[in-house]
Amino acid sequence: MKEDVQKFLAELVGTFIVVGIGCGVLAATGGGDGLSVALAFGLAWITALYTLGHLTGGHFNPALSLAAFLDRAISAKDLVVYWVAQVAGALGAMLIYAWIFSKNTVATMAASFPDAPVDGAISFPKALVTEAILVTILVAAFLVLIRSKADTKYLGMGLALTAVTMLGFGVTGAAVNPARVLAPVIVGGSSIKALALGGPANTSLWVYCVGAIIGAVAGWVLYRVVVKGDLDFSDDITEIKQSMM
Repeated sequence: MKEDVQKFLAELVGTFIVVGIGCGVLAATGGGDGLSVALAFGLAWITALYTLGHLTGGHFNPALSLAAFLDRAISAKDLVVYWVAQVAGALGAMLIYAWIFSKNTVATMAASFPDAPVDGAISFPKALVTEAILVTILVAAFLVLIRSKADTKYLGMGLALTAVTMLGFGVTGAAVNPARVLAPVIVGGSSIKALALGGPANTSLWVYCVGAIIGAVAGWVLYRVVVKGDLDFSDDITEIKQSMM
């Protein structure tokens, strides 16, 4: 099998596992049990990592793939392959749920945040910053652990996802993964509205996608500065530009 095909399948199946299990538990708990959902996503990622992580690094998340690309761990070509595979894997999981249950059930799996100005709600900027911070923490942990030689590194990654999900679940649903929020919105039948600023139940995709991009870049910068002690990004920017040509 060609290496690109193998990588594509690994990221597709891994994302299918993470999104399928995590969102499945989200629906089973009625969207209100943050601890169960956080453990589900964390344990699902650990399962996928130990099964397929040796093939691609076990991203299963477009934000982590972007961070890996910025750190030159993967090529621009791999980045595109991973992104397509991750979205396909997440969509596959949601399509199966739609077949087993219903589109309405899938729609309840979408990440969301309270609609302002309802009491206790947050604004779009606050939701964006929250998602960006959560992704920043996850990316920084991922970039450190992926280079570890310890057999327990995958446990660390899963615990990192569990922690940020527990932290942000009550605020934004803690998507921290564009594929995870995109799939239930599309399969659930709300894709057009969700692209608008005021999507249904505030499952607005731009908040989660832009937040993930900001967090991926910020997490990579944090890793380079704090962990690697690198304050000169000129060579990094040059290499990134060259890799995209």
